Amino acid sequence: MRRDSAEKVTQKRPHVRRVLAGVAASPVSITCILLVGILGTVIAASGDGARIPMAATARSFPEHWWVLLTSAFWARNPTSSLIGILLLLSIGVLVERRIGSRQFAVAAVTGQVAGVAAAMGFVAVSASVMGDWVGQISGNVFAGPTALVFAALMASTASMTTLWRRRIRVGVFALLLLLALYNGGFADLVRLLSATVGALMGPLLSGRRPRTPHPVSSRHERRVLIALLVAATAIGPVVAGLAPHAVGPLSVLRYLLTNIQPVDPETLQKLCAYPALARDCAAAALQLRAGAGGTFMAVLPSFLLLLFADGLRRGRRAAWAGTLLIQAALSAIAVATIIAVLQPAAVDTAASEGISAGDSAAHGHPLALVLPLLLPLLLAVLLLSRRKLFTVRAPRGTYRRLAFFIAGLAAVLAVTYAGAAMAMAQDFSPAPGPGGILADIPDRFLPLGYMFDLAPAFVPLSPRAVVLYEGVGIVFWAVTGAALLRTFLRPAHNVHSLDEDRARAIIKMQDGGTLSWMTTWPGNRYWFSPGGRSFVAYRVIGGIALTLGPPVGPRGDVEKTFDEFTAHCTANGWSPCFYSVPGQLQIHATARGWAGVQVAQETILDLEHVTFKGKKFQDIRTSMNNAAKAGVRAEWTTYAGAPRTVQAQIQEISEEWVEDKSIPEMGFTLGSLDELDDPEVRCLVAIDRDKKVHAVTSWLPVYRNGAIIGWTLDLIRRRGTALRGSAEFLIASAAITLRDESYEFISLSGAPLAPPRQDDRSKEPAPTSNAMDRLLEGLGATLEPVYGFRSLLGFKSKFQPRYVPLYMVYPDPAALPAIGRAVTRAYLPEVGFEQGLSLTRTLLRSVLSRIGRRGISQR
Repeated sequence: MRRDSAEKVTQKRPHVRRVLAGVAASPVSITCILLVGILGTVIAASGDGARIPMAATARSFPEHWWVLLTSAFWARNPTSSLIGILLLLSIGVLVERRIGSRQFAVAAVTGQVAGVAAAMGFVAVSASVMGDWVGQISGNVFAGPTALVFAALMASTASMTTLWRRRIRVGVFALLLLLALYNGGFADLVRLLSATVGALMGPLLSGRRPRTPHPVSSRHERRVLIALLVAATAIGPVVAGLAPHAVGPLSVLRYLLTNIQPVDPETLQKLCAYPALARDCAAAALQLRAGAGGTFMAVLPSFLLLLFADGLRRGRRAAWAGTLLIQAALSAIAVATIIAVLQPAAVDTAASEGISAGDSAAHGHPLALVLPLLLPLLLAVLLLSRRKLFTVRAPRGTYRRLAFFIAGLAAVLAVTYAGAAMAMAQDFSPAPGPGGILADIPDRFLPLGYMFDLAPAFVPLSPRAVVLYEGVGIVFWAVTGAALLRTFLRPAHNVHSLDEDRARAIIKMQDGGTLSWMTTWPGNRYWFSPGGRSFVAYRVIGGIALTLGPPVGPRGDVEKTFDEFTAHCTANGWSPCFYSVPGQLQIHATARGWAGVQVAQETILDLEHVTFKGKKFQDIRTSMNNAAKAGVRAEWTTYAGAPRTVQAQIQEISEEWVEDKSIPEMGFTLGSLDELDDPEVRCLVAIDRDKKVHAVTSWLPVYRNGAIIGWTLDLIRRRGTALRGSAEFLIASAAITLRDESYEFISLSGAPLAPPRQDDRSKEPAPTSNAMDRLLEGLGATLEPVYGFRSLLGFKSKFQPRYVPLYMVYPDPAALPAIGRAVTRAYLPEVGFEQGLSLTRTLLRSVLSRIGRRGISQR
């Protein structure tokens, strides 16, 4: 009877059924919650906790060995118990449901025990090297389930997709490192080491060996990681400044970025006891009353760095410049501080004045202060070395208008402050005159904390005077920050240089060609013909003027523009090289004595006769039928116009694709997410009923005389678990819908370094074989395991396209080594050391494999 009534309750209340299902799926997490709750009740009842030690300290082992595990379920007070329970409910339950109860229990318990033990071992081993810091944290206590939860969370990332695995790991480790390096408590060390153990265990629990992560290859993701690093270095000093006992190795940076100097009533009373320190007494009294407003002004550099970090995430050039400027200023202050600290007299003065325990550690070991202060300099060097990642500019005039707005805001606030201060002069001590108020105006816009190094000319006494005194700077910087953030949020597309605007106009009004839209991508320079009707997109690398495609302009002026650009290169001491040009221009170049070689084949699909009927299109029809059965549809959009959920999935798919390649993301004629974010570029996504994106393609417009006549395929990326044949489905769907929209053709783009295919419909002459052809054929075979150009050409052949050969033409065969380096740098502009090693290893395996196959065939 009771069972029947319980079933009726669950049927009437589906939310009860969901809760019960969640409890049944997370027994380990629920058990941990009960243990933390029961022990929390014991703490509340006993007042001072249990007599048997349950929490862990650096010296607990081996006498109190059980604390390695029991510390996870103990808490120092009921508030800590509540926080632990919420953490288990919000993270622990979800992680357990994802990886299973057994794996969750193994990861959590192992991470907890190993993390506490490793932290104890670190303190013991480091005592002789970092004695001051270790001595201060050795008495700290660790208690609570935080280490257990972080260990399980990091273990679960092994089963996540590439993007989220990397972001969760980087985010969690950034947080834990921030706490360990700035706050520096024993509990912070335990959490960091437990998370590390969990990350190492994750692959083992998933049934595979741990592997060295590939270096980040995506430009977008590298921006995100740099932005996260800048944000962490901005938040860390604030944490150290606000924490009452911050003793971490980098805690001294709070005086560089924040200068938060807490003043307690006892210190204020001592200062005010000496008549000679009357002004310092007034300044300290102001700081004590400052509250949240004063704290905001004291952390102003960190506030600005957080704003710029958001701009860095978006690739904004202005954010890069602003961050670099702040880091350069902080580096200059750091250098001056280092010079002062390393002087013997400075140490004696600091000791005589009396400083905190953390600062005395730094002064006791000068290097402990010098090394942290080098962090801004290292960040500045990093930003300079990665400047090519931040090329997105705001619309012209954006920052000029921002400067006018900021100047006007400052003027209004200055006048308001001067007028109000004069009206309530009696509320200040000493009462200021008009000259003193005007002289004090610049100080109102500077960080409050930095002003206490110099005693103020006057200080406010009444609450309204304090609001006026502090409010000017707070309002100014809050409004300025909001305006600055708004410039980062403004759409960056359609923001081009004057030359790029001219180039786009020519592309649209003349005969652009299938590769012409690629000339608008970053990295290209523009040369315009004397008549201004044509242009050439190129980049100079090692003395080679490498073009992207043929000249763009009227078809009858192409050969003339070719000759004029060649003369321009000669006048500048460059050797021209036209890359990916059609056969007609190759014939013209050959007539001028130039050499040429086929470098790619473009695949054109004429839409007039597209039906995908017949035996040769069987694979295409199968892909479309499978998509229909699975409820997957093709949906047109633009990247900027897509919902945020779709954008996030496109980023996830792209990162997974880059990670699987384990090589750098290429450029030049191959686009990425950056080139996708253009309102004139169309995206076609394969999306199912659950709004899951399986694959994405992007299409570049092809103009002729002001109208779009076709589209060029650029990006093809699919999810690892996507519906089979999703890429074929998208291309076929694009061909059908674009045919119905009356476009003439689609280009499936070229396949570089792929062997030529002959086609009866191609009007181009069959390429002749020469030494350079054989060299490129061998290079293509070597690169095939890495980039799969030949496989790509085979994939495109399913659509029975028309093949159009593309050539590279150059005037001087002696320049071929330099041309090869220029083409390589164009496609791989940012190959790091680790990426270079990975690419070299893959190429070496490919070469050895080809040599082995050749030896077998000869035998």
